[in-house]
Amino acid sequence: MKTVRRILIILLAVLIALVVGVVASVPLDRAITSGRVASLTNVVYPATTAESTDVAAYRVDPEGEGPHPAVIMIHEFWGLRDDIVGKANALAERGYVVVAPDTFRGTSVNWVPSAIWNVVGTPAEEIDADLRSIVDALASDAVVDPSRIIVMGFCYGGGAALRYSLSDDRLAGTGVFYGTLITDPDRLSALPGPLLGIFGEEDAQIPMDEVLAFEQALQQADIPHALHSWPGMPHAFVGSVEEIAEGGAPAEAWETFTRWLDDVARP
Repeated sequence: MKTVRRILIILLAVLIALVVGVVASVPLDRAITSGRVASLTNVVYPATTAESTDVAAYRVDPEGEGPHPAVIMIHEFWGLRDDIVGKANALAERGYVVVAPDTFRGTSVNWVPSAIWNVVGTPAEEIDADLRSIVDALASDAVVDPSRIIVMGFCYGGGAALRYSLSDDRLAGTGVFYGTLITDPDRLSALPGPLLGIFGEEDAQIPMDEVLAFEQALQQADIPHALHSWPGMPHAFVGSVEEIAEGGAPAEAWETFTRWLDDVARP
């Protein structure tokens, strides 16, 4: 009995140490990455709702006077990072104004528990309000065609893009890279334009049965859509532009997205 009790005490101590370590790692990670968002952003959009604050973002414009179609590109749960900036630049080369907003209001991290806290600690209402401020700014920008504004995102950003699209009929389309899905046809009927979904068939976070339910709900809601999945691919398989350039499923998925984007934003 004493041996069992000793083992249980040791296990409890290890568990407590792990919890304390994870909790302590969050502020450490944020201290290490402090200043990243400021180094990446080059524009600040004013708040247009009570729930919003001024929104820092990375913006890149294509050559030419315009007006151009625009893409709002929402980052993953890490926050705004170099890989998002690289993909924004790639779309600008194709003729798009691209705005990658900092939806975590100054935080960008490297450690998964800290990234999870980004999502848990940021109310959806604040995210939606900040995205509305971005759309408001783009819709009144002479360089942008207000009828051709697309919102899209990756992982957390894909879910945020889908959720926000339900509340803004000014959008021309929605791109979801393996984001949290909505399977209620009544809610999805509010989507203002066509939707593209990109998924990995081995994604443990967004399993294929959820993708199937999503597709059925889109069909019931009569929303134009195209959902694509890649065998053997896990969650978040479309990385940086350098990884995309290596070919394979990431390159195929990115090309699928850009073709869809051209079809929707350049009719």
